[in-house]
Amino acid sequence: MKIIFVRHGEPDYAHDSLTEKGWREAGLLAERISKWRVTDFYCSPLGRAKDTASCTLQKMNRKAVTLEWMREFSYVIDDPVTGKHGVPWDFVPSYWTNEPLMFDPLKWVEADVMKQNPQIAAKFSEVCQNFDRLLSSYGYIREKRYYKVMTGEGAEEPLRAATPHPDSPEYFEALKKDDKEPVIVIFCHLGITCIVLSHLLNIPFPLLVHGFFLPTTSLTILSSEERWGAEAYFRVQTMGDVYHLVSNGEPISPAGSFAKPFQ
Repeated sequence: MKIIFVRHGEPDYAHDSLTEKGWREAGLLAERISKWRVTDFYCSPLGRAKDTASCTLQKMNRKAVTLEWMREFSYVIDDPVTGKHGVPWDFVPSYWTNEPLMFDPLKWVEADVMKQNPQIAAKFSEVCQNFDRLLSSYGYIREKRYYKVMTGEGAEEPLRAATPHPDSPEYFEALKKDDKEPVIVIFCHLGITCIVLSHLLNIPFPLLVHGFFLPTTSLTILSSEERWGAEAYFRVQTMGDVYHLVSNGEPISPAGSFAKPFQ
C-alpha cells in the first residue's frame, strides 16, 4: 500500500485559501499527480487543503472524501517561554528538548504544556483511531505498534529476509504485486501529517514537527513493507518532496519555516 500526504499550497490564512503562488503550486502538483494510478483521494475539511485538491481532482475528473479529523492539529496553547498563543509546537529548543515526555511516542501529550489544552490528548487519540479505521478498510489492521495484512484465503504470505536483487525473479514478482496495491492521496497540513506519521512510525510527534519541514504542496510518500508473513510496517520513501516545483522553476515557499528554504 502507498500512502501519500500532500501539504496544501502556500496559504492565505486570512481567507483559508491559497495565495496566487499557492494556486500556481497546486497547478504544478496536479500535473504530477494526474499521471498516477490513484485508488482513492481524501481531503481535510479546511479551505486551503480543498483548494489545493481541487486542481488535481478537476484535472482527473475525480472526487475526494472529506475527513473531518484530518483538519490541521491546531489546538492552541500558551508557549511557556515566548508567551505566544498558538499551535502546540514551534517551541524553543532549550525548552522542548529538556522535557523527557516530548521523546515518548505516546506520553508527549502528558507534558505540562500539552495538558493546558485537554483537546490535544483527546484529538491525538481520535486521529490515531480514525486513521487505523481507514487503513482497516484496505485490509491493514493495527496490532500494537505494527499492522497485520488481511490477505485472502489461501494467499501466499511473503517471507523475505533481505531486499531482492533487481534482476531476481522475486523482484519482478514484487513489481507485479505493487501494480495492484492501493494508492491513497490525502490533501492536508503539516501538523496533522506529523501526527499521523508519529502513529504509523512510532516516532514522537514533537521530534517530527520540530525536526522536519514540509514545504507547501510537498509530498510525503510511505510504502507498506510486507516481507514477513502477514506483518506490515510503513516506511517513508520521501518526505517533503517538491520536485514538481523546482523542476518547473517555482521557488519553494518559506511558509511554516523559520529558515530560508534551500532552493
